[in-house]
Amino acid sequence: MKIIRIHRFLVILAIASCTPLLASEGKFDLTARASAIDPQVKAHPEIDFLLEKDGKPQDVEHACVDTRVASQGKLVIWLMGYNKDLFDHLSGYGLNAIQVHYANGWFSKLYSGAPPPDDLFLSNIRLEAATGVDASRAVDIPKPDSVAERSYQFVRWLDHENPQGGWKQFLTPDGKGLLWEKVILAGISHGSTTAARMAKAVRVDRVVMFSGPRDQYEVWQKLPSATPENRFFGFSHVLDEGWRGDHYPRSWQMMGLQKFGPVVNVDHAAAPYGNTRQLITDANVKGDPKRAHSSVIPGGSAVKDASGKYVHEEAWRYLFTHPIEETGEPVPADSKVWMDQRKERLPR
Repeated sequence: MKIIRIHRFLVILAIASCTPLLASEGKFDLTARASAIDPQVKAHPEIDFLLEKDGKPQDVEHACVDTRVASQGKLVIWLMGYNKDLFDHLSGYGLNAIQVHYANGWFSKLYSGAPPPDDLFLSNIRLEAATGVDASRAVDIPKPDSVAERSYQFVRWLDHENPQGGWKQFLTPDGKGLLWEKVILAGISHGSTTAARMAKAVRVDRVVMFSGPRDQYEVWQKLPSATPENRFFGFSHVLDEGWRGDHYPRSWQMMGLQKFGPVVNVDHAAAPYGNTRQLITDANVKGDPKRAHSSVIPGGSAVKDASGKYVHEEAWRYLFTHPIEETGEPVPADSKVWMDQRKERLPR
């Protein structure tokens, strides 16, 4: 088990400079292996979900909190690969954040991109990967390898190893579960789709969906939702193939996001963007759809201005911290969006 404790360096630095600094203050970045935290964790090679590969651990999980920033009392669970730049932003907003290793390797194994056999095929796999509930015949993902259980086990471990990070506030009073009403589910692409699907079954504080949700042949997006519709926030680049193919707009409409405001281009409007839940960008990515796909989160693909500052700083803060109760005016559903993608697209 590997643990990175930035606060030790800060304490040493404070002593060397004769500046008072409590050991409980600072930015904490921690890592641990899921298999070291929970002995029930297993590999599932049939869907390329491994604990080790070529001698390297694959189940490393990450956490971040900055105790120098006033806590928002919310835990972000990030459902994609670890992104340090993003986690630095989240901790800067006063959010605790974790990235868990969960069974998501099924996607490339079971889905070729063609319409699946039924319109809830991927939905049921995502639900099982997220919750550990037996929902799909296509996979067998036990509870210890789900998003829900790995998140709980990681937070419980963090509470023990990094109590100054305030992780206990996300555990139930008996310590046997997470307080999901304090959780923000977030992800990009495949991760944003699973986050949205999970939030349909588990009530959470909010969902932040970058470049998603997809599953353009499925209908889970219109199923009854445990998480209220106004708690879903989306952000996409207009050159992203998922946007141009109406995958994301279709999902947003099926989820009812138009009830809380129109699609707003953040490059031509200022926060709070009319309090909408539908954000897009046409920032310059040199016409590259792949860069467009990942440009909506901090990192190497994100767009910067002439001074080197990210152009979407305000959009990111809005997505994670905008008051839930503040919503925009409803607009009609866009009749031009290709809703039934199992049928040929009608000409516009």
